[in-house]
Amino acid sequence: MSKATTILDRLRPSADWAKSSVFSRTRWKKVRFGDVVDNLNETCDPKDAGLERFIGLEHLEPGSLHVHTWGNVADGVTFNRRCRPGQVLFGKRRAYQRKVAVAEFDAVVSGDIYVLAPRGDRLLPELLPFICLSERFFQHAVGTSAGSLSPRTNWSSLASFEFELPVVDQQQRLAEMLWTIDDVTESYLNAARACAGWVSAFSEHRCLDGRFRRVRLEVILKAITAGKSVVGVNEPACDGERGVLKVSAVGPRGFDPAENKRLLNRSEFVPTLSVKAGDFLITRCNTKELVGRVCIAPEDHPSLMLCDKTLKLDFDEQAIAPAYMEAVLKSREVRAQIEAFASGTGGAMKNISQDHIRSLLVPLPELAAQQALVMELQHGLESHARLEAAAESATSLQFAITNELMGIRV
Repeated sequence: MSKATTILDRLRPSADWAKSSVFSRTRWKKVRFGDVVDNLNETCDPKDAGLERFIGLEHLEPGSLHVHTWGNVADGVTFNRRCRPGQVLFGKRRAYQRKVAVAEFDAVVSGDIYVLAPRGDRLLPELLPFICLSERFFQHAVGTSAGSLSPRTNWSSLASFEFELPVVDQQQRLAEMLWTIDDVTESYLNAARACAGWVSAFSEHRCLDGRFRRVRLEVILKAITAGKSVVGVNEPACDGERGVLKVSAVGPRGFDPAENKRLLNRSEFVPTLSVKAGDFLITRCNTKELVGRVCIAPEDHPSLMLCDKTLKLDFDEQAIAPAYMEAVLKSREVRAQIEAFASGTGGAMKNISQDHIRSLLVPLPELAAQQALVMELQHGLESHARLEAAAESATSLQFAITNELMGIRV
């Protein structure tokens, strides 16, 4: 992995790219998207056609050219527009989400997805998805979208998009380059998924070993500190300003300081509620699936304070390793308790009380055993982070080449 990462580092975007023959534009021709691309509208009854899968907008992942999930026609579907392997799928609703993929199997697709293919032989099929992923194309798609709640771009607007089309031999070289980078990206992402699976399995089986005695969380809790409700505007605080955390600051990948609201009145800021390195945070109000989400703040944020929907847990560190308890509170065993305790009549937001948090049953091995488990877990988390960083480097390189192709330096 380190060798490949080094190679990618050497291939960072360069101002000298324009001098490469692959980017020489001497024979490129300006075209309209609709002159070289068809918006296909092949329809069928999926059952009569023997199609088992359907692709909805929710199955397209932003920024990924691969369809990893799909729905089953047998479960009931009204879609009848067909796609075939190699055709390009473009999400026309909320185009800013950047949903583009290449179909790898026969299926029917949602009406919110265009099915695209080259018209004639001027544009290679292998290059089309990268044109659709380019910054210029998305700017055009978003800029021509209509509708306030769920904006959509129409085909006539996309068809009017103009760009310079390389000659076929350059298209071939560019496509080979971009798909090779895509293969590298997918390899890193697959490895990252496998690593994440190991981390999850380790947490579930080793950190929650059935031989460890269970105790109420209050046994190892020194205090619970509640945040405060203050008035903020829905934009992050800038330098010199004060902010209050959103509940989303306790995020899926840990603490996210960007998720805050700028305070309207600086005098409402409570310094004792500011975020400090090592703070163990838990959400007391969120959806059923997210209430009780936890994270540990990695560094000080003296200009950000806890909101009323976020609590800080102070543990007896003579008895508990906070990183161990973070893994425990994320486990299925403890999540089941949290979701059972979560109250609220609304379908969206649920609450968990401080008393219920204190009553959670958690495993408590000896501190030395906790620390040993944390070390193993940390190795897995660091490997996962390195794999994701390598995938991001490859994606950045692909993005830069695509935009150089479309005449944009990003």
